[in-house]
Amino acid sequence: MSLLISVHNLTRHYGDFCAVNNISFELATGDILGFLGPNGAGKSSTMQMLTGTLAPTQGEISINGIDLLEQPKAAKASLGYLPENPPLYQDMTVTEYLVFCARLHRVNKKQLLKVCDSAIERCGLTEVQQRLIKNLSKGFQQRVGIAQAILHSPPVIILDEPTVGLDPIQILEIRQLIKTLGENHGIILCTHILPEVQAICNRVQIINRGSLVYSADINDMLHRQTSHYEFSLSHDIHPDELAGHEAFTTIETGTPVSGENRFIVSSNLSAETLLAYIVQQQWGVTRFTPYQASLEQTFIAITTGDDIASKTGV
Repeated sequence: MSLLISVHNLTRHYGDFCAVNNISFELATGDILGFLGPNGAGKSSTMQMLTGTLAPTQGEISINGIDLLEQPKAAKASLGYLPENPPLYQDMTVTEYLVFCARLHRVNKKQLLKVCDSAIERCGLTEVQQRLIKNLSKGFQQRVGIAQAILHSPPVIILDEPTVGLDPIQILEIRQLIKTLGENHGIILCTHILPEVQAICNRVQIINRGSLVYSADINDMLHRQTSHYEFSLSHDIHPDELAGHEAFTTIETGTPVSGENRFIVSSNLSAETLLAYIVQQQWGVTRFTPYQASLEQTFIAITTGDDIASKTGV
């Protein structure tokens, strides 16, 4: 896989306030990177610096091997960008708008219609290409926004909240489109919708208070070894009784399911040894599984300092 974005020690100050603090990361072909953070964490400032619309206080950004600060026009030619509010001209038809955007990208005149037709087909806009953009649904307008971002075949695509305001069917369609684009491009997906990242991204990064505080492969994050376990008991066992057993280092009660008591515990024992121990106590164990934190739990743990962080291994 070729390296498409390389960011080193990126920092941005607004007066005395540090919005982005010395972050570094990379993006390669085939990556769909979920870029997450709470409001005010520094996401927007980072995206603006990556797209060349905001100068960093310090740091380096390389787009497809080209230094963004030294050769901004050449570097930006390798970028496709969909901001949260797509810059659509409502009184143009879809085709007119995309031809206009292609000209801005300096696409060869002989290739204009071919390039636009390709973007229209890839984004599922064929049936509406002659309609005015203002008459399209929100879902189709988002598709037009993505089409303008990819029509010059940029190696890197940055999407900021691409499914905001869409209905469930439109969300599924846009997600599938992003996954398809991710096969041949490098994509950065900036969103607040955590299940969306878990569904379509292969990597995730979390920024908090200007610092990059978490970076992981999605599969590694969801399937890492854990010292936390979740189990259900048919007998009425009080947490204090479990606390008297050295096999458990921490104990939390979960929401009962089907009248059974549910516990989330940590232990220094292996899963097999711990399960054998619980069975030996004759508490009526009906379910036992390693506790795997979701991306949402990981995000909350990292950005709030919740104890869930100990379960996620961060």
